[in-house]
Amino acid sequence: MPPSVVPRDVRPAEGYASVLGYDIFYRQLGEPRLGDVLGLHGGPGATHDYLSPLFDLADHGYRVTLYDQLGCGRSEMPKDPSMFVPEHYVEEVDSFRKEMKLEDLHVIGSSWGGMLAIAYALKYQRNMKTMTTVGGLHSVPLTVREMQRMKRTLPARVQEVMAKYEAAGKYEDPVYQKAVMVFYKKFLCRLDVWPPDVAYSLDHISKPVYGTMNGPNEFTIIGNIRYWDVTERLGEIHIPTLVLGGRYDEVSPAVAREIHSHIKGSELTVFPNSSHLAFWEERPAFMKRVLRFLGKHSR
Repeated sequence: MPPSVVPRDVRPAEGYASVLGYDIFYRQLGEPRLGDVLGLHGGPGATHDYLSPLFDLADHGYRVTLYDQLGCGRSEMPKDPSMFVPEHYVEEVDSFRKEMKLEDLHVIGSSWGGMLAIAYALKYQRNMKTMTTVGGLHSVPLTVREMQRMKRTLPARVQEVMAKYEAAGKYEDPVYQKAVMVFYKKFLCRLDVWPPDVAYSLDHISKPVYGTMNGPNEFTIIGNIRYWDVTERLGEIHIPTLVLGGRYDEVSPAVAREIHSHIKGSELTVFPNSSHLAFWEERPAFMKRVLRFLGKHSR
């Protein structure tokens, strides 16, 4: 099982960038000998911390940058929640790229970050060298249907508890939260002990962002992204694309296969022993696969 923190002689540098008038917290490691890797975290509303394994790529010639999106983690919380929409975060990615002077850009997006990477590519693929999605999605309706199917595979008692508390709208009740964790342990992260960085990101979910865009939990998406679906536009993406997921991923392999089928020339890998966080659950295999892909498209 991989450690939660990789021993390094040099720790990531950290700071704040001014992006669209807001202070955005970032961490960065490595020199861009082969280019820049920009990691986009999930949620919407999580923090960048759970993506820390991506810093492994800094040992192979890439400068890796992770950041907390607006209203998340250590970044500034705006007064106006109407900014919590995909369109804003697309512009944030591009403004952050310019502010940080990221070049030969390889974007890796996890979960909602994968959805954001796709949305970014649909507008700004000219600024990208490659795109990698990890448990990413192009269609929220399809993803929700698959998640509901997964819920039906849980023990009957767990399903009964979920149904009871969902009907009452008691999403914060500890009994309901315990039932939700059964789903998460099967489809979010299957490690017996969750790495501290994963636990930190989940414990520090930005409720304003998550509640506005997503909903009360991973499989109850009732926020403003609920109808987001760009299936018919995926063919517009022409940059080299790697689609990754896990066999037990809460964003089902069916979603990954559909992304792959619509983006010409894309590559697909489903990790057999992973759910949503293959970069933790099968870290060596994950890094090997990503490095092989990046190596084909790096200077």
